Amino acid sequence: MKRRLLITFLALLVLATAAYFGICAIVYARLATVLPQCAGEFEGYTPAAFSAEHYRAELDVSAYVMPTYEAITIPSRDPKINLSAWFVPADEPEAPTVLITHGRGVGVADCKWNPRALLPAGMLHRAGYHVLLIDLREHGDSTIEDGFWAANTEEYRDVLGAWDWLVKERGLTPERIGLFGYSGGTGASLIAMGQEPRIAAAWLDSVYADINTAVTDMLVAGGYPAFLAPGGLLIARLHGDDLTAFSPQQAAATINGRPIFITHSENDPVLPVKYAYQLEAALRAGGTNPTLWITHNEGHVRAMFEDMQAYEQRLIAFFDSALKPTPNAK
Repeated sequence: MKRRLLITFLALLVLATAAYFGICAIVYARLATVLPQCAGEFEGYTPAAFSAEHYRAELDVSAYVMPTYEAITIPSRDPKINLSAWFVPADEPEAPTVLITHGRGVGVADCKWNPRALLPAGMLHRAGYHVLLIDLREHGDSTIEDGFWAANTEEYRDVLGAWDWLVKERGLTPERIGLFGYSGGTGASLIAMGQEPRIAAAWLDSVYADINTAVTDMLVAGGYPAFLAPGGLLIARLHGDDLTAFSPQQAAATINGRPIFITHSENDPVLPVKYAYQLEAALRAGGTNPTLWITHNEGHVRAMFEDMQAYEQRLIAFFDSALKPTPNAK
């Protein structure tokens, strides 16, 4: 009898384990599969022609269009990964430069076509900056490697490849190149900055900090139980992506005082505002004193549309301070 009970228990344990990891695999596929093409409302958008109607119908962004731009292909720091990009040159060849990185294209497609990338690019270009907008791997017109978002443990190397191109191919001064990332792109930007000490500064709009916490919160927000998180991370590792290998919170210790600006809405339903405070604390613990601007907009990455003038003023002031030499600088 005891033997039979033991066998039954073991069989049930095997079935429960198989069911758990089977569910984890299904949920992982749903939450990590990238929608590669920016179709629908963003289709046909370019630096020379875009609107903000998807986010705020009445908003006039005509002052921020960029008629002259180059469509280019840039190699990532990973072999065989090529990035589709737009380079918008400034009138002054020696102008500072900002590299724009979009968010995570899971559930809703995201890429350089998104007005969340194009509008800040237009703000910067209008202020005299070179601007480079890229599609991360799996997104837009860049290389599709496996179709899964790797929580920026791979994508940060795309940011570094684009930064390499600006330095090596365009001959731009590293100390005058900054990063702009929003949503998931904040992680790719900050991790890249931690890996490359010559990156000068970063503006981060709507951040996350610790990937373990973010994964758990994504599950709960999607209506899934939090206990699926460990299994999902294991499934990702078996797939080839160690989602915990890098995170913004880990990268914070390596910024070493370089200028960081964090903006986040206290009402963000996608990435809770607690992440902004967590990242701020991690940066301060590592010796960096970021600027933190908490807004009161409803929605995710909305301040640039709802508080456009204030956003533009802060954005330009931050990068002017971080990337432009002072009159007494040698």
